[in-house]
Amino acid sequence: MTAPAHEPVRCSPGHDGECTPLVEENSKHPDHPVLVIHGPEIFDYGEAGWLIERIRPSRTIVAGVMARTAAEESDLPVEFQGEPPSSVIRLLTRPCILANHGKSPESGRIFGDIVASRLQDSGQGLVQIECSSRTVFVWDDGDRALASSLSHLTGFILEEAGSTRGVQRQERRIRGCIPGEAVYVNGIIIGRAMADTVVLRTIEGGIEPVSGLAPKAHGIEKLIRDGPIDLSAAWCKSGAIRSAPPRRSTRRERTGAVVVIDHCGHEIYRRIGHGCCGVLAIGDDTTAVCGHICTHRGIPVLGIVDGDGDGIVPESFAAGSVVIQAETERDDDIGNELAPMAGGRSVVWDDWVKSVLQVLGDRVKVVVDTREHRDAVR
Repeated sequence: MTAPAHEPVRCSPGHDGECTPLVEENSKHPDHPVLVIHGPEIFDYGEAGWLIERIRPSRTIVAGVMARTAAEESDLPVEFQGEPPSSVIRLLTRPCILANHGKSPESGRIFGDIVASRLQDSGQGLVQIECSSRTVFVWDDGDRALASSLSHLTGFILEEAGSTRGVQRQERRIRGCIPGEAVYVNGIIIGRAMADTVVLRTIEGGIEPVSGLAPKAHGIEKLIRDGPIDLSAAWCKSGAIRSAPPRRSTRRERTGAVVVIDHCGHEIYRRIGHGCCGVLAIGDDTTAVCGHICTHRGIPVLGIVDGDGDGIVPESFAAGSVVIQAETERDDDIGNELAPMAGGRSVVWDDWVKSVLQVLGDRVKVVVDTREHRDAVR
């Protein structure tokens, strides 16, 4: 069966999403702490496996979308949870460790500060292994004995730190930005950083930048499309989602359902499963994320773009994928037109893509084509 969204599950690498709940009693080391891993870099650098060997955790839980992609490619025995690290930690009843590799030592520390600040009301404290600076942080009332043991096991320095208080309800500060990099809220790019801190605030019906952001109006429009945003609870970050290319897999089903992902690429793992033969991705960055994730699942993508991508992941697409660029329209408009053609019914992917291209004609230009028979309609 499919596990409830709140329950961590274990999946084998390349699994299609049907997962079995894992219980602590199945662990080889039930008396050891739980390891919660965030972000793909810790897998891409080989640090996740190294930590698992030394710590021998009772469980290893992965939080985050691209972290899951990297984890599946690593072949390590881990569980997956789509919730933020603080939410995962709150559910655990035994001692736990947060492991991360930030884009810089400063951003790694800021990330730990954010997670620890969200645990303040629980009185849990936090122990963080930050691989970018080779530091074990003890945040607030974290387990100092556990942190000291980890410092000994890893050779990392031990540092005590106090987290900052939660942000004001109507305002959010995104720290550790590098000027020029993309800034995300709930997986949607809302602009580019102009300073090391971006400040946002809520306004009636949406959000607005206060400082540090060159806004992307279309991105903010997409963000608020489904209703008001709670900035205090929103997932905010900056920078590339992943820097390493994905590992390729052989193509999977050629017949089945087409899953539509509209500017919410971070939701893809919740949508693809048994019977998915391909993904219709609407938007430049959504196409990039879906292509990256689906490459290692062997799932082709039909991406609709209009040329305003932000280069958030290395470009990669599974065999059978096509990316088309709108010539005079917005990707949203063409995507809304194509979505009903998916409709949840079973299709032959290659034939469906061919029919889409016939319908659109010279309204679009093919910019990526990984089909086996490229003499098909272009």
